[in-house]
Amino acid sequence: MNRETDFLVIGSGIAGLSFGLKMAEYGKVLIVTKSEINECNTLYAQGGICSVTYPPDTFEKHIHDTLVCGAGECDERAVRLVVTHAPEQIRQLVQWGVKFDKDPEGRYELAREGGHSEHRILHHKDNTGFEIERSLVQRVKRHKNIEVLEHHFAVDLLTQHHLGKLVRKSTKNKECYGAYVFDKKNQQVLTVLAKFTILSAGGIGNIYHTTTNPAVSTGDGIAMVHRAKGEIENMEYIQFHPTSLYNPGERPSYLITEAMRGYGAILRTPDGREFMHKYHPMGSIAPRDVTARAIDNEMKTHGYDFVYLDVTHKDPRETIPHFPNIYQKCLSIGIDLTKEWIPVVPAAHYSCGGVKVDLNGQTSIRNLYALGETSCTGLHGANRLASNSLIEAIVYADQAAKHVVKRLDQGRLERNIPEWDYEGTSHPEEMVLITQNYKEMQQIMSNYVGIVRSDLRLERAKRRLEITFKETEELYLTSTLSQELCELRNMIAVAYLIIKQAQFKKESVGLHYSLDYPASVKATEF
Repeated sequence: MNRETDFLVIGSGIAGLSFGLKMAEYGKVLIVTKSEINECNTLYAQGGICSVTYPPDTFEKHIHDTLVCGAGECDERAVRLVVTHAPEQIRQLVQWGVKFDKDPEGRYELAREGGHSEHRILHHKDNTGFEIERSLVQRVKRHKNIEVLEHHFAVDLLTQHHLGKLVRKSTKNKECYGAYVFDKKNQQVLTVLAKFTILSAGGIGNIYHTTTNPAVSTGDGIAMVHRAKGEIENMEYIQFHPTSLYNPGERPSYLITEAMRGYGAILRTPDGREFMHKYHPMGSIAPRDVTARAIDNEMKTHGYDFVYLDVTHKDPRETIPHFPNIYQKCLSIGIDLTKEWIPVVPAAHYSCGGVKVDLNGQTSIRNLYALGETSCTGLHGANRLASNSLIEAIVYADQAAKHVVKRLDQGRLERNIPEWDYEGTSHPEEMVLITQNYKEMQQIMSNYVGIVRSDLRLERAKRRLEITFKETEELYLTSTLSQELCELRNMIAVAYLIIKQAQFKKESVGLHYSLDYPASVKATEF
C-alpha cells in the first residue's frame, strides 16, 4: 500500500514537531511515530533549554562554555549557530504556548547547570520537556496540513537501492524517496513516498541496561541511515547522566535533573564525604563526563552500589516548588529529599554522535535531513553541555525548514519503488530468540563499552556482538516484521558503530575514556 506526502517526518519530539509546524504552510506533512505522539525523549527532559537571556550572560560566554565542555571536539560554526539563534527560537516556543517559569517581577527564572558559567537555563518547574511537548502536540493536532500516524514504525529508508541500483558509501548523489513504514495495528508495511524526509527519531539509550531514556529510544534513525550507506560520526561519545535515581528494578531509570546540582545539591559518598572537588574545581557542578567518571571511580574503588545527592541544606520552601515531580517521586519510594539524601548512579542518557549533517541539518543523502539526537551537528563535540540539546533540536529544525523552502522544486516523488516483499517469512515461533539477544546486547555494551573502556574490552565486545548480529540477521530474514525484532536489529547496528568508532579513537577525549590512553584526556580531565 502506497502513501504520498510532501514532507515525511519520522519522530515526534521537539525537532520533528517544530519542523512539521513550519513546513505545513508549504505542503502536506506526515508525521510517523512508533508509539503515541508524545512518547519521546523531549517529554522526559526535566532540566530546561539553554538561551542567553539577560546580562551578565553573553553569546561569547555560552559559546566558550560549550567549547570547553566539548573537550576541543566541537564544530565552532555549529556552536555559534545554535547559541546566536537560540533567543529567536525561544520566542517562537513562547508564541506557540510554552510557559517558562518567571519570577515575581515577570523576568524569566533562569537556572544554572553543570559546566555553565552563568544562569541561562529556561525551565518549567522540573518538567520542561513535558511542557514543550504539550504545547507542540496541541498545535500539531489542530493543523489541517499535518497528519500524524501513531503506532507506525519506520523500517528502512527508500533509496536507489530499492530501484535495483548498487549503493555503497562511496556512491555519489545518493537520494532518499521516503521510507517503508510498518503499521503495527494492521500488520502491514506502507510504502511512504515523500519529496523530503526528516529523521528526528530520537536517541539510543536502550542499548545499555541502565538508561534514563524511554523504551522508544532504540537508535532507529541512525541505524536506518547506516543501512542506507549514509555518514555517521562521533558515536563513541555516549553521555552517561551522573545522577539517575538508584531504584533497582525500575526501567527506565528516573532522572534527577542536573538543575538540582546547579541549585546547590552536593554529591557525597555513603559515609558522608563530599568528593567532587578532588576531581574538578567546579565540584558538584562539574561537566557531566567528569562527574559520571568520578562517581563511577568512587563506586568501583570503594565497592559502593551508589552515591548520594544531598539537598537537605537548602530551604524546603524553595526546594519543593523548584522540583515538585522529583520530590513526589522520591517520596513514593520512601525518601523525603528535604531531610534525606538521594541515592544516585550514572545511567546512559544521550548520544553526542549520530547522522552527520551540515549547518542546514542535511545529511550525506540528498533530500534527507536529520534533527535532534538522531543527528550529529558538531555542537556537542565529545561531551554535551547540559540543556544544549533541546535548543539544538529546534534551531536545526528551523535551519532545515528554511533550507527545504529554498529547494521545494528539487523534491520529487519516486513512484517506481516496489512494495514490501513478504515472501518466505513467517512469525517467529519463540519470542525468547529476540529477548535473549536483546539482553546479551545490553550486557555487552554495559560491561565493556560504558563510562570507562579499554582496547581489550572493546575487542571483546566486538567479538561477542558479531555472534548476536548474525543470529538476529538470520531471524530477521525469515520472520514477519515486528517492532521488537526491528528495534533489536537497529540497536545492534548502533552498538557496532559505537564500538567501531571507539576502537578508532586512540586517545581519551570527553565521554570516551580509555584505560589505555589516560594521559591524553583533553580539557575536562579530572
